[in-house]
Amino acid sequence: MAGKMKRWFRPLARIGYAARGLIYAVIGFFAALAAIGTGEALGSQDALLVLLSSEAGTAISYVLIVGFGFYALWRFIQAWSDVDRHGREAKGIAIRLGLAVSGVIYAALASYTWSLARGGGGGGSGDWANMLAGLVGARWVAAGLALALASAGLAHIVKAVRERYTRYIDTDQSKMKIIHPVAKTGLIARGVVFLVLAFLLATRSVRGGEQASSKAALEFIQSLPLGWLLLTLMGLGLIAFALYSFAEAVYRRINVEDARL
Repeated sequence: MAGKMKRWFRPLARIGYAARGLIYAVIGFFAALAAIGTGEALGSQDALLVLLSSEAGTAISYVLIVGFGFYALWRFIQAWSDVDRHGREAKGIAIRLGLAVSGVIYAALASYTWSLARGGGGGGSGDWANMLAGLVGARWVAAGLALALASAGLAHIVKAVRERYTRYIDTDQSKMKIIHPVAKTGLIARGVVFLVLAFLLATRSVRGGEQASSKAALEFIQSLPLGWLLLTLMGLGLIAFALYSFAEAVYRRINVEDARL
């Protein structure tokens, strides 16, 4: 990537972290409302519909398109060039594959947001998943995604407990004292959602059924004993993840200058 491109890429990638935070803020807020019976849990596409239906929906849509698009590109750069030094051992390759998958997901969200901004109701990441399922078999896709999500969920929890997120944040200790509890809470909450979603997908791979989603994962949590309390905590946790994403938008080390493109 040429020097001039590197200079303007960094702020656009930061918009991507903020866009991710905005989506999770909406998902967490509605999860908390669902817990007290005044709303229903939302997935990422539902959250987009809520944002785009607001008075500032048109402006938000284009910010999200840019944010998701450059966030996806940044994920691909992280995966390909290994700018965060994960390495070429099995663990490092697994992390880099996860980053690439994240890039695909956010590219799909950018595509979906673009279709909504243009007034289309179709398209989006759901159709991409359905197309892939049609090519190699829905149950095989569900089983593979279940394994990937379970790994990602555990990685989020380990990252929170061992404070590995600190490797990639450039700020002073006074700000880290605020970021630590937010990051840990948010990463654990997102990790739990991934683990529940992995369970639902694994179940689907065995007996079939409807496509699982983050909304289905939150509804499953709500159906458990003391589900209202669990969903409340999950909603607050996802809001914490949104705040962590906003912190990354400001302080995350985006060392694109190390990319070998």
